[in-house]
Amino acid sequence: MSPEHLSPLDLAFWRIESAAHPMHLGALAVLSADGPDAAARAAALLAERCAGLPGLRRRIHDVLLPVGAAAWSPDPDFDPARHVFLADADADADADADADADADAAGAGAGAVDPRAAAGPLMARPLDRTRPPWEAHVLAGPGPDSFAVLFKFHHALADGLGALALAAGLFDRQPPFAPGPAVRGPARPVPAPRGPGAALRRLPGVFASRVHDLGQALEIGAAVARAGLPLGVPDALVAAEPGPGAGAGSRSVAGLALDLDEVNLIRKAAGGTVNDVLIALVAGALRRWLAERGDPLPRGAGPRALIPVSRRRPGAAPGAGNRLSGYLLRLPLAEDDPLRRLYAVRAGMDRNKEAGPARGAGAVALLADHVHPLGHRLGGPLVAQAARLLYDILVTSVPLPGLTFTLGGSTVREVYPLAPLARGQSLAIAVSTYKGTVHYGLVADAAAVPDLAALAGALRAELDAFVREVS
Repeated sequence: MSPEHLSPLDLAFWRIESAAHPMHLGALAVLSADGPDAAARAAALLAERCAGLPGLRRRIHDVLLPVGAAAWSPDPDFDPARHVFLADADADADADADADADADAAGAGAGAVDPRAAAGPLMARPLDRTRPPWEAHVLAGPGPDSFAVLFKFHHALADGLGALALAAGLFDRQPPFAPGPAVRGPARPVPAPRGPGAALRRLPGVFASRVHDLGQALEIGAAVARAGLPLGVPDALVAAEPGPGAGAGSRSVAGLALDLDEVNLIRKAAGGTVNDVLIALVAGALRRWLAERGDPLPRGAGPRALIPVSRRRPGAAPGAGNRLSGYLLRLPLAEDDPLRRLYAVRAGMDRNKEAGPARGAGAVALLADHVHPLGHRLGGPLVAQAARLLYDILVTSVPLPGLTFTLGGSTVREVYPLAPLARGQSLAIAVSTYKGTVHYGLVADAAAVPDLAALAGALRAELDAFVREVS
């Protein structure tokens, strides 16, 4: 049987990883507990079920041909004990006692155990590249009636939607996984093909395809150049470069749950999509947070946010691997009016959608398809260093199905998606909606952003101020 090679984009994620910048996604789920042994029972169930999922038993290994490529193969020594871990509750409580002030600021109750404090160091630790690239950590919860599970999946294994589909296989039996419906604005007519691409598509066969691919790559490269250098980016969004041979970096994690009804109130009053509002809240929270720190507010267009976009067909099975492109959007931090910030975000996203996910500076992921596997192997470190030149902050949305997940009868109450940090960047923001609640997951370089909980508080304050504005 011929090996299943990693796709070019999956291979790129595998090659750009370093000890200081691991390339795994995460999801922190908080579940109800029906007794003191609920966490231990959940860990046992996860270990039992992962053994029955082929997608979680595969590892990545280098192959001879093509040179520089890598492929999937079953791990002959697969052992669930190397992937599912039950944390020591006493150790978690000691660690969280040192973070009470941050936990309070992020929305946890006084004296509560905050699983986000434990999630930070775990997100900083790279996955073992000789084994199937995923882990599940069962942690103490924010109260005696709860526990938490942190899932880690390497980005080469799946994008956010694919990782959720894999994780869903570990929960109690559910209907087939399908993402929740995206909230969209009015339908737009599909623009007629125009420019050189339209003429090239009339050329015959492989030649037309090759020329079109080259034209697309050149167009994306030109868009990246036009997007501008990272000038005027707030210092808080920049992390120090690790030295040669640097070990694992430091990470902090914060999370915030907001009422979806309040987000929809803003959307109905001001227009746009739910995603437009969620991005505008990020922009306003960053502005508020910088002001509270005493940092100067950026002038001009603002920092560049990379907004990943799924290229999966609607209704298609999530599956493993990555099907991603992206939009590049300037966050209007210089704008002091929340409604005008939302209008600026909406206008920028409308321009991106009109161009489509295969065009523009945010579509850099598509360039991976034009690189030989050896180029990914040799150029991975250079690509990782170039992330700072391409965008300043990652803001990603992960759609969740309209289901209630349970594990051994314990109900999932909250789900905080966690994104990887690119080299030189201090902050990544992911957002999902589950059971009528919007969950923001914040991941930061702990050295560059020691006050991540304050940013979570700024998100809450920004929503409250926006609701007052439109009420």
